[in-house]
Amino acid sequence: MRKAISMMDIFGNPRYRGKHVIIPAGRIYTAKTGEGAEVILEKVRKRNPNVTPEIAYIPKARSLIV
Repeated sequence: MRKAISMMDIFGNPRYRGKHVIIPAGRIYTAKTGEGAEVILEKVRKRNPNVTPEIAYIPKARSLIV
């Protein structure tokens, strides 16, 4: 059985820094750009219309967000 993946697991993993992350129903999708994330989100919504995905941009290690 798969372990449930949460956004807190993603925030702690340096592999996802600088990427857009989409988590629908325990799966992880990443994109380098916002346009790429939009395409992934459209595909996810077509496959799973009843699931609300978690979406976030994980900044790089030394980024300042104001």
